Parts: sequence; C-alpha cells; structure tokens
Amino acid sequence: MLRFLRTNLLVVLATCSLLAAEANSGAPQVTFTILHNFTGGADGGFPEYAALIPDSAGNLYGTTIIGGTNAGACAPQGGCGTIYKIDPAGNLSVFYTFSGATNGPRSPYGTLTRDSDGTFYGTTLGGGTSGNGCNGYGCGTVFAVNASGQEHTIYNFTGLSDGATPTAPLAVGIDGRGYSTTHNGGIQQAGVVFAIDKQGNESVVHSFNPNVNDGFNTWSGLIRDPSGNFYGMTLAGGGFNANCLGLFGCGTIYEIMVGGTEKILYRFTGESDGQFPYGGLIRDADGTLYGASQGGTTQFGTIFKLDPQDNFIVLHTFTGGAGGGNPLATLVRDSNGTFYGTTSEGGGNSCPGGYGCGTVFALTSSGQFTVLHSFSGYDGWNPSAPLTILNGALYGTAANGGAGNEGVVFKISR
Repeated sequence: MLRFLRTNLLVVLATCSLLAAEANSGAPQVTFTILHNFTGGADGGFPEYAALIPDSAGNLYGTTIIGGTNAGACAPQGGCGTIYKIDPAGNLSVFYTFSGATNGPRSPYGTLTRDSDGTFYGTTLGGGTSGNGCNGYGCGTVFAVNASGQEHTIYNFTGLSDGATPTAPLAVGIDGRGYSTTHNGGIQQAGVVFAIDKQGNESVVHSFNPNVNDGFNTWSGLIRDPSGNFYGMTLAGGGFNANCLGLFGCGTIYEIMVGGTEKILYRFTGESDGQFPYGGLIRDADGTLYGASQGGTTQFGTIFKLDPQDNFIVLHTFTGGAGGGNPLATLVRDSNGTFYGTTSEGGGNSCPGGYGCGTVFALTSSGQFTVLHSFSGYDGWNPSAPLTILNGALYGTAANGGAGNEGVVFKISR
C-alpha cells in the first residue's frame, strides 16, 4: 500500500564505487553501523526527508522534524526540530534548535544548502508570520542559520499565491537566487515553483494548475542544468487517470526554462512506469534524468530514466518483500555510474503495517540490483531521505525505529 504523503541536492561523488564488482561473488560485503539513535528530546527526532550534507572537514549536517530543547513549543510533536552535526568519528551534536517562538520557523523538512561562509539555508513546513494559517501550524518559511548558530527568517509564506508548506531544499540559479517548490499554495493550492534572494524578495516562477493537465503538489525540489533550466517532479497531476485518484493524475516530470516557462516532459500512467514520484531527479552530463516512483502495476515502484528526447525507460522494477518497495528518496550516483537509494518498505517485515521496514539498495550501470541492507526496525525503519556518498561510504537516515523509535543515522561501508 502506498504512503501517498511522505523528500535534490546531491552531494559528493565517491572517488571509487562502493559496489566494486567482485571476482567470485555477486554480493558485496558491507558493514552497517548505527551512528546515532535519536531520542526525540534535545537531540531531535524523526529525520525523515533531509539528506546529510558534508563540510570540508568531513562533518555531516542534517535536520530533524521534531525534538530540540523546547519540547512543548510544537506540541503534540514534542519540539520544533533541530539542525545536527555528525563528526568524522560518528558523534552527534546539536548545531541549532528551532525554538517554536511566535512567528518563528518550525519543522525543517528539506535538505540544507550551505554557502562558503558556513551559513545554512533551508525551508520549514510550518511556522512563520501566517500564524494559524495552513491548518493551524503556519504556512512555512525560508530561513538561514549562520556559522555562529544565529537564525534569520528570510521569508514567511502566506498560503496564498506565493505558496505554502515548502518541503524541499533550495537550489541556486544562474542568477544567484534560490529556487525551490512548495507543496501547497498557488492559484489552485497545488503548489508553486518560487525564487528568492537573500533579502527575502520572493517571486513565483510557476503556479501549478492541474485543471489544465499540469502537475499537482510537489514534495521534492529542483535540479539545474548548466544553461539554468530546472527539472522536477510532482506527486500527482498530469490529467485525469483512473489508475491514480482520477482527476489528479499520477504525477509528472517537468522543466522550468530560463524565463519561467514550464514544459511537462512526462506524465506517469500508474502502470509499468509507476506513480506518485516522491523524490527528486538527478541528471547526467548528456541531459538524461533519473528518478524513482512508487506503485504502478507491480504496486512497488520503479527506477527510471528520461533521455533528452523524452523517452521514458524503466531501469528496475521493485518486487516488494526482500527486494524492497516504494522508494521515496532521490537517488545518488557514484563516479562508476552505480545508483544508490532506499525503499520505504520491503526487507524485514517486523514494522507496523507488515509491509517491511525498508532497504538500502544499489543498481549498477549494467542493471545489477543488490540489496545492501534490510532494516529490521531495531536498526531503523522507513528510510525516506537521500543517501550521501562520502569517502567511499554511504550515510543516511531512517525516519523511525532505532533504540528510541525516533529514527537513526547510519553508515554503510565495505
């Protein structure tokens, strides 16, 4: 069963493939290590959608949706979220706690972006000057936290034509502004693509309108090509399709050209191609786009590519069970062309619902698919964030499970 409402920034290319071919074995020998079990207290909890990002010293930074020192500020969630740091030895410290103050940002969902001065930029699903708007939690913000841990709210969404409830990271455009998406808001409450500068001047680049077969509700962010065009996916939309909630459709892949014109590159059918793509896209040098979808004919999702001529090709179909199912996160790719990702279901079956606790997988350029780790629940479950490749190892998070059932940070190495 699909978890319809479940997070492109990537990252670091490894100098060599994590999954090098072995002469006498098709399965790589890997080591899985839990670096931190979140407690839901001061250290945060529920690190669901944000990838870890590295600095030059080998530290990794990520966010949690809940937790922090102000436990009652965002009740009933228990804290408004954190930015945390994992040092090269695997030790976690909290870099910043979202306070839940009146009109302040709360619940950072998307991956952080960091500039050369060490300032973090990101978006929060809730909070801001919209007060009780957007279902009583606030319509979200764009924020900055400098290297000294001081937060500055750059923009407060109103929930109207400017957008609402952003869940994705910021991508830097050729004009130096940050570009991203909102899940809601816009002319049809179907989400927008927006641009913003550091002074807080926001402009809507595109407002999704499913009434004209456009996309509907984004969750992931954007990826840019060298010419300044952006690419992304919507969770639904694309026109009436009985396979996918009728009117809203099965999701789209779209391009935002320099100047703001939108072009739909592909509409999912809910059949062998999958449906409801949650994560973002990655792009290679020749302009081919790669991503993952949920559901479809097999009910477990696909890994796909869309070439520059808009030919859609399925690279792998998930089988559920031991093979994993329903990937939610953006893929990563190493310098040998191997893709790595996670599935939110499959693997061990001890997690709530009986659909499995999730997996970490690899898919080589020749099409060899390998499950690197199957979660049991005790080591985490529901891995929904993109992986990070650093010094030949994979780092990631699981949103739930672990010793405190508030999620984990993990490492996979050979």
